[in-house]
Amino acid sequence: QVQLAESGGGSVQSGGSLKLTCAVSGVTYGRYCMGWFRQAPGKEREGVATLDAIDRADYAESVKGRATISRDQDSKFLYLEMNNVKPEDTAIYYCGSRPYACYLESWVDAPLREVKYWGQGTQVTVSS
Repeated sequence: QVQLAESGGGSVQSGGSLKLTCAVSGVTYGRYCMGWFRQAPGKEREGVATLDAIDRADYAESVKGRATISRDQDSKFLYLEMNNVKPEDTAIYYCGSRPYACYLESWVDAPLREVKYWGQGTQVTVSS
């Protein structure tokens, strides 16, 4: 059973930077397709940044150029770094994982039903 636990959320001023960390456990073989997702009040959960099995990154248009997703070699940690944050980045950020290693160069906008494992989320609030 894959377990995910996010940390690093909090309050940040507009124009500042943040780094989120997701601790990953239970992945026994291969590098699962994983990513960061977010849900703002009154909105649906959306993809922010994703990685496939060979670490090809894909980003939502809203964060492209401001965000970097990465993970360590042992797939124990997934990271999201974002700079020049904006008030519209305010949301609960979730770490999510498909239950398999996929080879998809672009899946940040794919339906979320394929994401089986979720963390509990971490709140990010950007003040203007």
